[in-house]
Amino acid sequence: MDNQEKTTWPQLAEGLYSFLTGRGATIEYGFDNMEVLVPQDTSKDAPQAHWRLNGTLRIRTSEAGSQ
Repeated sequence: MDNQEKTTWPQLAEGLYSFLTGRGATIEYGFDNMEVLVPQDTSKDAPQAHWRLNGTLRIRTSEAGSQ
């Protein structure tokens, strides 16, 4: 990717995941009282679930069929 090209967070995450897949990598995210409101559907006034995240989320990568 060239330095002039604009990149979004989802594009960066997808690129990182693609790079790490098949390398046995683990991506870890740590959370301390992070709060997220998650809409229950896609309507404008959808009710929201309130999630609180504490601790570590681990995402392990592997190639399809290698388990």
